[in-house]
Amino acid sequence: MAGTLGGALEARGISAGGGRLRADAQGEVELEGNTLVLKRVHVTYRFSPDEGTDRAKVERVHGFHAEHCPVARSIGGSVEITTGIEYV
Repeated sequence: MAGTLGGALEARGISAGGGRLRADAQGEVELEGNTLVLKRVHVTYRFSPDEGTDRAKVERVHGFHAEHCPVARSIGGSVEITTGIEYV
């Protein structure tokens, strides 16, 4: 998912490489019968934008990037995916 967000930012002229964009993910599992099943994933992006970066544009991209992410599209039907972004 971070690759999709980073690529979408870069496509809009916002530098996301060089360690500017990092992601931490936390998953939640539940026991179904005798099997642990992944139910929820929350991804927190930590973004260090260049000075003068249009944060409204970053927020717009963040708002739709998961819809275009192969990973999110692949597991989204069975795993709840949420994301957040922090500016550091």
